[in-house]
Amino acid sequence: MASTHTPAHPAGPAAGTRLLEHPGHDGPEPDDSGLLAVETETNRHRMPRQTRGASPLLGVTAVAATLGATGFASATPAAAPAVEAPDEAPVALAADPGLALAARIQQQADSQRTAAEEGARVQAAKEAEAKAAAKEAEAKKAAAEAEAKKAAALTLPVSDYRLSAHYGQSARYWANLHTGLDFAADTGTPVMAIGQGTITSAGWSGSYGYRIVETLPDGTEIWYCHLSSIIKGSGSVTGGQQIGKVGATGNVTGPHLHLEVRPGGGAPVDPETWLEQRGLTP
Repeated sequence: MASTHTPAHPAGPAAGTRLLEHPGHDGPEPDDSGLLAVETETNRHRMPRQTRGASPLLGVTAVAATLGATGFASATPAAAPAVEAPDEAPVALAADPGLALAARIQQQADSQRTAAEEGARVQAAKEAEAKAAAKEAEAKKAAAEAEAKKAAALTLPVSDYRLSAHYGQSARYWANLHTGLDFAADTGTPVMAIGQGTITSAGWSGSYGYRIVETLPDGTEIWYCHLSSIIKGSGSVTGGQQIGKVGATGNVTGPHLHLEVRPGGGAPVDPETWLEQRGLTP
């Protein structure tokens, strides 16, 4: 910064310039012209005072400008923008093409493995579903077969009996040839349905006494005659289910079950042969 040092002049200060006074200074008094005596020592200097109306000191202006541009600015530096540190992995991959290639290969392998695992899971689910469906179909088939076998299964109508008359026999107390097979048994002996069917008729039937008519699934009618009582008079029945009791009602000579078989509800056939064809031997 330039000094405002004023050199001593032998002829005194220039016009319009006053030297600053120092209070308490025991220096020489000003003379009649209003000027202070110049000290003899050349090393002592005094700042000149600007008169009123003069322009500001250039040195002060320059200092202020310099401080505003440099000193003040450096005193409050602007905050540097925050910079996020990048991930190290991309930098490393970018710096090493081999690592980048290995990463891509690994990613592709992982994707292929995931796809393969998902495909295997879907395939396993389909196979399990197919097995379950097949098992269910087999169960339904087995149930249907069991039902069909049960429906086809036949049993003899009484368990404690003796055959007293056969189909086609003649006797003086029959107006025609014998139309059925007689199972002689004690009165009250249980009478069973010979197979699965539906009771379509039950009640008094003249010379047949109390009679039950069962219709099998194929339409064959089974007649149970001369009963002492009717237990099941209607509805579905299964083979071996009790439907009545042996009696001696109607045109009889003693207690027995008169059994007739009428395919399709038509004319009677030999019950003994019909039972034997189905695995039963009376």
